[in-house]
Amino acid sequence: MKKVTIIGSGGREHALAWKFAQTLTWENVFTLPGNSGIPNSHSVNIADFEEIERFCMYNSVEMIFVGPEQPLAAGIVDYFKNKNIKIFGPDRQGAKLEASKIFAKQFMQKYGIATADFQIFNNVNDAKYTAAKKLGDLVIKFDGLAAGKGVFVCSSINEANNALQELEKTYGDNVNFIIEDKIPGDEISIIGFTDGKTIKLLQPSQDHKQLLDGDKGPNTGGMGAYSPIDGISDKLMQKIHDKIVTPTLKGIQAEQFDYKGIIYFGIMVKSGEPYLLEYNVRLGDPETEVLLPALKNNLYEVVDACLSNTLETITFEFEKDYFADIVLVSGGYPKEYQQGYIIHGLDNISEGTLIFHAGTKKEAGMIMTNGGRVLNVVGRGKTLNKALDNAYEEVNKIYFKKMFFREDIGKRKNKHF
Repeated sequence: MKKVTIIGSGGREHALAWKFAQTLTWENVFTLPGNSGIPNSHSVNIADFEEIERFCMYNSVEMIFVGPEQPLAAGIVDYFKNKNIKIFGPDRQGAKLEASKIFAKQFMQKYGIATADFQIFNNVNDAKYTAAKKLGDLVIKFDGLAAGKGVFVCSSINEANNALQELEKTYGDNVNFIIEDKIPGDEISIIGFTDGKTIKLLQPSQDHKQLLDGDKGPNTGGMGAYSPIDGISDKLMQKIHDKIVTPTLKGIQAEQFDYKGIIYFGIMVKSGEPYLLEYNVRLGDPETEVLLPALKNNLYEVVDACLSNTLETITFEFEKDYFADIVLVSGGYPKEYQQGYIIHGLDNISEGTLIFHAGTKKEAGMIMTNGGRVLNVVGRGKTLNKALDNAYEEVNKIYFKKMFFREDIGKRKNKHF
């Protein structure tokens, strides 16, 4: 029997393990380090590539699927390139599409990919004039990895100055970042698999990044998602292919990245026109928790096709239902929060409901909070409203001290498709 190791510890990795286990069974799906809700989790330091290799060799694992961005940026794919274990993800150079916002924007510019105009800065003081000239109506993005929290969407000079102060406070005065023109519109996530020759897309999904209802408050790693999205026309999808996906693939080939992995396009749609906001080089979280349940294909076969350069032979098939994910977070997240609270109600969840653990741990037989994003509750339905109703019905069965969640996931009025 084939065996897979998943690298990571969040809701995305729980969803990946669940999907692989549908065909491989749980005993053949290992997650490092995983969490208390993911069967067959093992406490391994994922920054120690030699330790991962020893684990995989001991357990006769033949394939590694890298969940988070940090090991990719650190070169885990490069490390395993000459080993006897296959690994799914881009090499270190390809991972720079996410690890460096400056590198990504210059890549977009070089290969004619539709995106917002931008300027590069390495000093907060130098940026204040630009922010004032744009009346604070802009987006500020920290150059490096920041777990989804390095982006500041501003609407006033005061907000822009506060964002610049936050950058300086966190990273020092000589910090690399970009200021980007703000594009008003509707944001969607387009995620695909690639073998470096072909990109095959999953269904469009929509994340809810800001903490509070009405898309208010600070950016987070994601408060909820749903898929598919009504109103996205074939015409819009063709524009996304022509203006973003195809030139990205040409750029990957021209730069000679060793890229067999996930490519994530964060796209803003303004009046029917798509603009690329950012790349991720891995599955989005919480998008994964709605995309994988909708995918009918055998995930192992899809990944293996990427690794063997035969992705063009794969045709994705999807469930006809809608899927909605509500993320339960610790009070205070994404800033300081407390953890170690008992989670109640998991025994009362309806059969068939998907619960993907993110920040949990098990102590004395009890499941407890152990992170900012704690649980993902996924509902399914024939309509989006039914999927949302089913998800929130299950959310209301769960309780932990200072639990918080958005109550408006999937309720946006998308106007720009």
